[in-house]
Amino acid sequence: MADDQVEQLLRQCKICIVCSKELNEDSAMQLDILIKDHGGEVAIHKAPAPFPPIHEFTHIISSTADFPAYQSACDALIPVVKPQWLQTSIARHKLANPRQFNPDPRFFFSDVVVTCGDIPEGDKDAIIGGVIAMGGLYSPRVTSQVTHLVDLSMDSDKAKTIVAKKLGTKIVLPHWFDDCLKLGRRIDERPYTLPNPEILRASPNAPIRKAENADIVGASTSNPTTLPTTKDQNRNLNVLEGKNVMLASNLGIGSHLLASIEDLIHQANGVVTKDLTKANMLICRYREGFEYRTASRWNKDVGNLSWLYHLITHNAWTSPLRRLLHYPIHRDGIPGFKGLQISLSNYAGEARAYLENLIQAAGAECTKTLRQENTHLITAHGGSDKCTAAKEWGVQIVNHLWLEESYTKWKMLPVSDPRYTHFPRRTNLGEVVGQTRLDRNVLEQIFFPAEASTDESRVMRQKDQNIAANLESNGMSPPKKQSKSAAQSPSVSTPKAVTPHTNKSARKTPLLADAKTPLGSRFLADGKENATPSTTSSRKSKEAAVARIHSAAPDIALYEKEKKRVGGVIYGGRRKNDADLVSINNKKRRSAEPEEDADAEDDKTDAKRQKASKPSVSIRLSITSYQKWVGNMKKEDSDKRKLRDLGIAVVQDAKKCTHLAAPSILRTPKFVNALAYAPVIVNVEYITQCLEKNKLLDPTDYILVDESTEKKVGFTLAAARERAKKNQNKLLRGYKICCLENIRGGFEAFKSIVEVNGGECTLFRGRVSIKDSRNRDSSSDIEDQNEDPSKEGDVFLLSGDESEHVKLWPRFRQMVFEVGKTPRIVNVNWLIDIAMSQEIRWKDEYEYTDEDGAN
Repeated sequence: MADDQVEQLLRQCKICIVCSKELNEDSAMQLDILIKDHGGEVAIHKAPAPFPPIHEFTHIISSTADFPAYQSACDALIPVVKPQWLQTSIARHKLANPRQFNPDPRFFFSDVVVTCGDIPEGDKDAIIGGVIAMGGLYSPRVTSQVTHLVDLSMDSDKAKTIVAKKLGTKIVLPHWFDDCLKLGRRIDERPYTLPNPEILRASPNAPIRKAENADIVGASTSNPTTLPTTKDQNRNLNVLEGKNVMLASNLGIGSHLLASIEDLIHQANGVVTKDLTKANMLICRYREGFEYRTASRWNKDVGNLSWLYHLITHNAWTSPLRRLLHYPIHRDGIPGFKGLQISLSNYAGEARAYLENLIQAAGAECTKTLRQENTHLITAHGGSDKCTAAKEWGVQIVNHLWLEESYTKWKMLPVSDPRYTHFPRRTNLGEVVGQTRLDRNVLEQIFFPAEASTDESRVMRQKDQNIAANLESNGMSPPKKQSKSAAQSPSVSTPKAVTPHTNKSARKTPLLADAKTPLGSRFLADGKENATPSTTSSRKSKEAAVARIHSAAPDIALYEKEKKRVGGVIYGGRRKNDADLVSINNKKRRSAEPEEDADAEDDKTDAKRQKASKPSVSIRLSITSYQKWVGNMKKEDSDKRKLRDLGIAVVQDAKKCTHLAAPSILRTPKFVNALAYAPVIVNVEYITQCLEKNKLLDPTDYILVDESTEKKVGFTLAAARERAKKNQNKLLRGYKICCLENIRGGFEAFKSIVEVNGGECTLFRGRVSIKDSRNRDSSSDIEDQNEDPSKEGDVFLLSGDESEHVKLWPRFRQMVFEVGKTPRIVNVNWLIDIAMSQEIRWKDEYEYTDEDGAN
């Protein structure tokens, strides 16, 4: 039975294997055999063939995140994993957590399995948390899967085991993890490796080795000057196969170079097009123009010539957002960077050229020498003459991450961030240059917001022009378009001038004019289209308008009078006894009017007398689970009127209620929401007694008592009311809570509970934007007995344990980790217990774990 389960481990999986330079066809075929042996379905994708429909697969195996369908897979919540995921799942006889095998370079510890030796518990917890957050794994024991042991010496038992068994595990100091997490990048662990770590033995003045970096090869400039070479006849150049490439007009290149580039595209099996609607790729120089904006909104690949050359040179697809200088630049640079003078130190080779060009693209000036006029010095480490001089002159010293991330966020980031002033000992930060990606959300918000629509219409007009040009080139005349007005009335001449847009006051003017008068008639002379109206005709028009206003004055006055009446103009019409009512010329109607008016006056007098006899509202009561009204709307309406006559107004809004009636402590939305406003809670028997005795009873004689439920939930209603008064609807102030749409109980119910307690609730469908970290209101004095152990920056997801919910968990965790926060997937009991007790509570049973998702 166990063997059958192993063989059918992947029976519900359909996996796509993406071939690349790191994962060749032979390796893909070996994975194919493994998947089929364990009951799974498999498809192998090799570029440049079109990617299969993404929704067909449950997993995608790829050694890199740099393939065309990666973003689509993330949007569809389909996990993308490294090949190691398959081996690990088979070895464990269960599907491994895909987050730990994510090829996204932002999870820079994704292939790290760490165990800890003899280090302090605080350091141990911090390292484990950081590794897991950045995609790694923790193992409590030394196994063959462990890649790193964190220790202070070689004398620990784990270090001796690794040496004795020759496991090949790297033994590093805790300083390595600390420096990686501070920078947000994975740096070389060699200076931190035991038994003889370089950071402990090297003198401060010892030179630091130069770093080589393959991330910026072919991506150090946004405006390349030489064409890529394609002389290798043995290479099958097919990176652009099936792609329609459009070259934008803002490239600023001559006809000879343009012809050469088009020839390169043809050699790569691509097609050059001038129709943006048919293009898959747009090559342009600047982030401007309708072509750039529209192609970006249509999710086409937009890059510059450097990106195109990189594709052809390497014959492999890469995203234009992967490298900063593969994307079009802006003419003016980052706001605030103009006028800055920046110098570089300790960067060499292509890394230096890359940073020089990036400084220029940001709008600043790059100086080869450091002067007192310089504003910033970007350095790879702190040991150089420039660094010494910068400290003496007061020049700001930062690493390249400040420049790259300012370019990504498109704003000048503060240099006070410790990440930008951290320089690990014995490490040249040139090794991590070029790892920062562009943020599509920032690009969309700043350069091609979705609200503009004029660009798309221009593209469609361009498409019509291209069709007409093609027809003319084939000897055919394009069809002539005829306006609707000309088709309907050929004899009527159409004004040539375009009517300008009018403001609000101009649009309101025709409402007072004769409805038969054309709106544009006062702009046109008799029989003339563009003649300026004469002074006489203008004066006559003004006099006519004044006369119309005077004639409409009685109706306007009556309208204003009716607006002040209860019910307004829309409901009820005019009163029958209104002195301004125009009588209909009908004898029967006139003879009936005196009697009807008298009846109306009597009804009005009775209504006023009845209204005056009603007592004022002393109790605003919210009612939940009153069984006598269930399924009997007539009785409910009748009883509500009787209660109102007693001074009790039944309200639905929890914010307005002063009292809450319920048969016991309930978990209904009405009960939970009302608790946040600290109402007096009475038993529903109070309603029954008030109706039977037909008088307003004292609600304090009917206070709800439910000791059994109070014992079960661990709080008393009296204590919850006192805390609610103190909280003042700020219990969840600053909490970021997401909720699944199809959760049991309904999203709207949980949203209302969160919002009445001061929190923020967002519907999660896999694409919610996570921005604000949790920041408790300092003005609220909430005493938490069972304090929530979560730290600032936690983001909560209300979820069930159904399979349709579980499949959204990896996407939620990924999105939260990407913005530097901690995800918490909890069941609804967490929120309801907090809202009912009016205090922050935490139990481990509230939170779902990966094991819950697997089960």
